Amino acid sequence: MRRIRLTVAYDGTDYCGWQIQPNGITVEEILNRALFRLTGEQIQVIGASRTDAGVHAQGNVAVFDTVSSIPPERFAYAAARFLPEDIVVLKSEEVPEGWHPRYQNSVKTYEYHILNREMADPLRRRDTWHVSFPLDLDKMREAAGWLVGEHDFCSFCSTHTGVKTTVRTVCALNIEKTGDLITVRISGNGFLYNMVRIIVGTLVEVGRGFRTPESIRDMLLARDREEAGVTAPPQGLVLVGIKYEQ
Repeated sequence: MRRIRLTVAYDGTDYCGWQIQPNGITVEEILNRALFRLTGEQIQVIGASRTDAGVHAQGNVAVFDTVSSIPPERFAYAAARFLPEDIVVLKSEEVPEGWHPRYQNSVKTYEYHILNREMADPLRRRDTWHVSFPLDLDKMREAAGWLVGEHDFCSFCSTHTGVKTTVRTVCALNIEKTGDLITVRISGNGFLYNMVRIIVGTLVEVGRGFRTPESIRDMLLARDREEAGVTAPPQGLVLVGIKYEQ
């Protein structure tokens, strides 16, 4: 038995997220089907990040166990003919038998893309959040500074999150603008359910002048979801990649 690690990219628009569920097609389900057709085995992939419905990835990570004789590096190519165009295995490699993508020390990086202009762009509706109001990037960057470091992010996660602790470390949070496109790039050792989308929604409210940059400090101290801003829509979010410690 071998354990194979996949690096997977996908457009999440037409999927009900990563994790298998009864009410719709998911990325995990499609991968399982493709690997079954390839190997003849009942494959169950284990993903590093259970992205939500409509969220995209450029580098999610998953593993599966197999007795197949296919060389590890060839799984990426062999699986391609069984996958739809919106899911691509970028890389495949063998890892130790007990290696688990969610239980390793790692840094995850997400990007959130905001189309900031008066009128929407129909060609960007699947991968950006259209915000028609002017945004003050300097204030948004000032607010973002309060979120860097180790904090209790209870105010910035869904109230239905079932985790032992809501303390997380944000290593970096940068905001850049090119033309009409604002990119919020955030890296950390782990993220709570909807954490990135709530952070982005809150930063947009700061950018519109509805909140002050300093109010972020009070939100962190409050540990109350009602104190933070709206949850940004899913389509602007991309899991860029996961860097594991060697």
